[in-house]
Amino acid sequence: MSDDDSSQLVVTLPDNSQRQFASGTTVLDVAYAIGPGLGDDTVAGLVDGELVDKATPLDADARVEIVTRDSDAYLRVLRHSTAHVFAQALQRLHPEARLAIGPPTDDGFYYDVANDDLDTDDLADIEAEMADIVAEDLPIERVLVDREEALARYADNPFKREILEQEAAGESPVSFYEQGEFGDLCKGPHVSSTGDIGAFELRNISAAYWRGDETNETLTRVSGTAFESEAELRTFLERQAEAERRDHRRLGRELDLFSIPEHSPGCAHFHPRGMAVRRVLEETIREQNARLGYEEVWTPTLNRAELWKPSGHYDAFREAGEMFVWEQDGEEYGLKPMNCANHAYLYGRTQHSYRDLPIRFAEFGEIYRNEQSGELSGLFRLRGLTQDDGHAFVRRDQLEDEVRRVLRSIEALYDQFGLDVLYKLETKGDDAVGSDEVWELATTSLRDALDAEGLPYDVADGEAAFYGPKIGLDARDALGREWTIGTVQVDFNIPERLDLTYVGEDNEAHRPVMVHRALLGSLDRFMGVLIEHCAGKFPPWLAPEQVRILPVSDDHLDYARRVADELGEFRVDVETREWTVGRKIRQAHDDRIPYMLVVGDREATSETVSVRDWDERERSDVAVAAFREELRKECAEKRGRPACAEGE
Repeated sequence: MSDDDSSQLVVTLPDNSQRQFASGTTVLDVAYAIGPGLGDDTVAGLVDGELVDKATPLDADARVEIVTRDSDAYLRVLRHSTAHVFAQALQRLHPEARLAIGPPTDDGFYYDVANDDLDTDDLADIEAEMADIVAEDLPIERVLVDREEALARYADNPFKREILEQEAAGESPVSFYEQGEFGDLCKGPHVSSTGDIGAFELRNISAAYWRGDETNETLTRVSGTAFESEAELRTFLERQAEAERRDHRRLGRELDLFSIPEHSPGCAHFHPRGMAVRRVLEETIREQNARLGYEEVWTPTLNRAELWKPSGHYDAFREAGEMFVWEQDGEEYGLKPMNCANHAYLYGRTQHSYRDLPIRFAEFGEIYRNEQSGELSGLFRLRGLTQDDGHAFVRRDQLEDEVRRVLRSIEALYDQFGLDVLYKLETKGDDAVGSDEVWELATTSLRDALDAEGLPYDVADGEAAFYGPKIGLDARDALGREWTIGTVQVDFNIPERLDLTYVGEDNEAHRPVMVHRALLGSLDRFMGVLIEHCAGKFPPWLAPEQVRILPVSDDHLDYARRVADELGEFRVDVETREWTVGRKIRQAHDDRIPYMLVVGDREATSETVSVRDWDERERSDVAVAAFREELRKECAEKRGRPACAEGE
């Protein structure tokens, strides 16, 4: 290669076209080379997926995307800059506050600060000062500062010094962003001026551990959000208010579904009503498993740590601090963090012929993860949870068909809950084990299955688990939020590491391929998603109480109980409190009961019921047997909303 060639690099653009540039060319230079208009509009860049300042020089071949106000990534830049405006306003009003870290997030930004006196009453004053800073239209400039000067700037700030000594160790000069009298240690990128910041709001104050470690100092976290326009902010706040009304933690209490008491942090107690929903979910999965040929198993939660060492799970989970382990009688034990190794043991305990495969195991496996207390969040983030795990052991020639069968079952399953499924192909990361050849084979099998089923999907490079590529399943709920739920993974490595075999047609030993599959993922997390998706209004087939019978007075209790007996195959309750019928209806509505059957003199005489649903639709003089048949059909079809009150 000539000297000229060595000073050149290749930039791949979003349309996969490629251009050559001199080494040291900046993101902004690339934008102007594409077109002067694009150069003028450039705010930042995405270099190999990383958001960077537009002045960042390129020193190697890279995939580059120019970020403008029209880009999806622009909102992240705007919010990062708003976090700096918050920090500047805070220091103007509270100069004693020590700044820690203030990144953008998916829905806004936060800044962690050391200031015990800050509370929600201060937010309005800080917002007003932020508005003044925006009105000042201060230029935001990147400044490179000598390392010693950077350390001197933060002589009294242990948080910034720690960042300098760890994340920025060896860097000199160090990147700062300055606006007016304020400067902050930061890689950026940011908007050009504080005047570019549109509408914003500070949302709340909470406590947070420095770096999320509960052994570190407790800081004050101020969270907020920002958008380009007031209209976008208002829309977001309305959606957030609706999300708060649907919060599964609040609804879990109000509807008596579950609790997470102080004596079991990160481990949920499911009450009878919550357990009723959970049982229906389990039976729904069991039906799918039976159709797919899975045999249900149970494996112990407590195991010797040796079980997880050959597969690599022990090192991976221990390094992340996610396993509960202890020593007893000179041996190390642990609570299982996943079910894979136990299912591999079940496969490996007997010899198999190629004719036996696929062999499929399914389990509602109880697993434990040592999550930090600050990361626990209702049913969404627990220490103890139940996975609807399945593992299929297949021949290579069966692999694509196996994955396709699972994908088809997922589409049908999620449709029952009214959830849209989004697919994401996650490829090899830095912590991967096994050869490139094996990874490529596994990744291709997943890609081919997605393509063959005609399913749209995104590719997330480098996000796979250490042992194999996977298809991540995200569910989009009624508010448009996306939740990571299930997964389908192809694994050539664990069968190799655990020496799993089958006898082939040639009478020789061959390695099976292991397909990991979780349809709903964590049942606990899925219940949280479902509660919020339905706002607590479970469809009739899933509701913990499908029917509540409301006698007009105590004189009608006997008839109400006879009706309940006739509907004994369903989850039915009789309201016995001495309330007016109006109050009974309101309470049943608040309890999200799909069907209310009002019974009084007329109904008792004619042996009928008056049917009312949660949408306040009514039908009178309905025979109990007719209602029973309609509800039976509705539950069998797993309809999303009550239909029995619609009439003919």
